[in-house]
Amino acid sequence: MNIETEIITKLKSLPIDKQMQLLDFAEFLEQKNILVQKKKEQLKQQLKEGAIRRAERDLKVAQDWFALEEEACQPSAEQ
Repeated sequence: MNIETEIITKLKSLPIDKQMQLLDFAEFLEQKNILVQKKKEQLKQQLKEGAIRRAERDLKVAQDWFALEEEACQPSAEQ
């Protein structure tokens, strides 16, 4: 027996007022899920936009550190 069949079987065994409560609860969960999904999508979009905005700065920092590291790894002329 799958979950849908189990839910329907249990739903049918309830009085009509309890069925209505269960329906209201299911609609509440559905709306909550929609809001959560929208918030996730908004957050993903904000993260993507932020990464794009900071990409140039991050590249510059990486290049600066790379140059310093290259310089530090060069054998000194005094040796």
